[in-house]
Amino acid sequence: MRAADFALLVLICAVGALSNVLSKIVVDQWAVPPLFFAAARFALVAVIMLPWLLPMPRPRWRIILISLLMGGGNFALLFIALQTASPSAVAIVLQAGVPITVLLSVVMLGERLEWRRTLGSALTMAGVLILLWGPGALNYSGGLWFAIASTFAAALGIIVMKQVEDVSPFRFQAWVGLVSALSLSLGTVLLEQGQWQASADAGWPFLAVLAFTAIAVSIGAHSAYFHLIGRYEANLIAPLTLMLPLMTIALGVIMTGDVIDLGLATGTALAIAGVLLVAARRNRVQTLPPVPEL
Repeated sequence: MRAADFALLVLICAVGALSNVLSKIVVDQWAVPPLFFAAARFALVAVIMLPWLLPMPRPRWRIILISLLMGGGNFALLFIALQTASPSAVAIVLQAGVPITVLLSVVMLGERLEWRRTLGSALTMAGVLILLWGPGALNYSGGLWFAIASTFAAALGIIVMKQVEDVSPFRFQAWVGLVSALSLSLGTVLLEQGQWQASADAGWPFLAVLAFTAIAVSIGAHSAYFHLIGRYEANLIAPLTLMLPLMTIALGVIMTGDVIDLGLATGTALAIAGVLLVAARRNRVQTLPPVPEL
């Protein structure tokens, strides 16, 4: 990998890690409702990406489904998780996206499951289960189950996305923004209250985080990530994205006071070992690795 592209990937992971920790602050410390925060983020994305909206990619139903899974559903569940769970624990639980994507690719795409993928997936899930049920698990709260649901939604979206061709990253982002903003706006109106007051109480820092997550993360980092996927093999990109959960843990310790105990350390080691083992498999056909949570 070229040095400039590696530096870009490091920046992508750093931006994503910072976004995870800032999102925790928004929905927990500032008490901004998670559906409202997600709706506002995607509404801003939709407005910025409006020039790339048309023509609508086909089949239309598949683009809408991908947008609901990888956009609204994924991030709504992630922000709900961050209300009560630490960014560090959530970052490790999200690594379950690797074995979930592997399993769905076998069931839905007919891909073969060989021993490296099986063992790697088992190790990753073991690391995640330690956080959910192991010693000290109650300290991580039930929010981690929403993180699992978020990961499943994203993994399913990736599988569906593999069946779509010739959609530019910007057009894809435009439709994710529009569909997610509409669905999440309905959700926050029906299910949440006090959205505007909480946002007003948070003031300009909330607007700054909103702009950062929409522009730097959803548009900038995601588009750059798909650019790298088009240039390099998935087996090279996937293990390098493990910088993201490690950076999230570091920032979580610094910014939100996350505690690295035995359960978190053990779960992290197993999950990362599993992801590395899955990524070490050499594919005859290049596949799209799970998109890191940004």
